[in-house]
Amino acid sequence: MEEDKHKQRPVSVSQMAGSRFDLLDCKITPDTVDEDVPVEDPQGLAGYIHSYETMGTSDGPGMRFVLFLTGCPLRCQYCHNPDTWRLLNGRWATVDEVMDEIGKYAEFLIESDGGVTISGGEPLFQPKFLASILRRCQDLGLHTALDTSGFLGRQMTDAMLADTDLVLLDIKSSSPAIYKDITGVSIEPTLAFARRLNADGTPVWIRYVLVPGLSDDVANVAGVVEFAATLDNVERVEILPFHKMGEHKWEALNLEYRLKDAEPPSKELIQRVQDQFRLKNLQVF
Repeated sequence: MEEDKHKQRPVSVSQMAGSRFDLLDCKITPDTVDEDVPVEDPQGLAGYIHSYETMGTSDGPGMRFVLFLTGCPLRCQYCHNPDTWRLLNGRWATVDEVMDEIGKYAEFLIESDGGVTISGGEPLFQPKFLASILRRCQDLGLHTALDTSGFLGRQMTDAMLADTDLVLLDIKSSSPAIYKDITGVSIEPTLAFARRLNADGTPVWIRYVLVPGLSDDVANVAGVVEFAATLDNVERVEILPFHKMGEHKWEALNLEYRLKDAEPPSKELIQRVQDQFRLKNLQVF
């Protein structure tokens, strides 16, 4: 494939190791508008990566290799990875390089009943790259999980669904107005993707970020509960308490952090929201 003006010099995947909370050296600011929209590798043999973690325990079952891609159409107020919003801020890597790194841990991941989780950013921003990694992971016998907002669910082919063992689906609100305020985009594509996953029988863990004063309204939570209860494939619901571990990135990138004065939810609030889901016989964590 031809080199283009956007592409960074190749580096080995081992040089990309880090944490989701590490700040990328952004070459393009998150609020810049591209004049030229970058085209994904048409064969899906390479893409842009933020980082990876090798001992993840909170992004799917068992021990996980968690791979973070760049590129995301959402602008969530509580995002802890604003440096992943722009595709081109990632480091260019081939699928072979990614799989060489994953392969080092494959036996351990299988023995621990774990696998590989692909997150971001929004991994469906690079669907062909994602598809190649999912297929190669399946070839190794690895359990695969996709952590997604669902907004780009239309990018996911039936073949990709077949290669995905679990979807961690972020449903950030039931109110269209609140969802738009939180993310900057519409809620409907996410709900449509959730319905498609249900029709396909793909297992789903619903994730709900709980932010006092933003997503904690009783009626708003009840709407998510009612929607989740209509789905037959929801294995569990995870209530994710708001935190500020990514606030330093917003400051470094000269972005306005609207939740500067927000506090993490109290134990009582977390319990109330968990109980709302349990009333519909949903398994909650």
